[in-house]
Amino acid sequence: MIARRPVTIALAALLTSASNRPVGRGKKPPGNSQHYYLLYSLDAAVAGPPLADENEDLSPVYQVTSVSGPDPARPNSSGDPDQVEWMADKAREVFLGRHPGTGLWLHPIIVTGVKVMGRSLDVEPGGTNDPADGIISYVQRFRFDLTPA
Repeated sequence: MIARRPVTIALAALLTSASNRPVGRGKKPPGNSQHYYLLYSLDAAVAGPPLADENEDLSPVYQVTSVSGPDPARPNSSGDPDQVEWMADKAREVFLGRHPGTGLWLHPIIVTGVKVMGRSLDVEPGGTNDPADGIISYVQRFRFDLTPA
């Protein structure tokens, strides 16, 4: 059986290191950053051998919400739609980008005992706020196909 927690931790660490932006797992990350990601573990599908067999495959879906908020040092400021779109582009690159020459993933996902067989953009609702709002966000959902290594 593939445990979700190590996968979630690996995805959060990868997005943090590759984007140089903080990632909060379901809540705003610590600190005063006005640009950050929220990572949510959503639904998953199990496939492969019968459930009694502990070697089934797992296809979890994770939501990545890119957030741009107001600058605490500037009253009446708001999030930046361009910043949040850059962050969404970066998240796609981190999880889906491939090297043009080799076709290999630009950023490997390392989870002990798990092999990542596939990655895809599950759905991308896009921007979710009016630019007049103080906080601007952009939502993407990624599916990862995993099998025991």
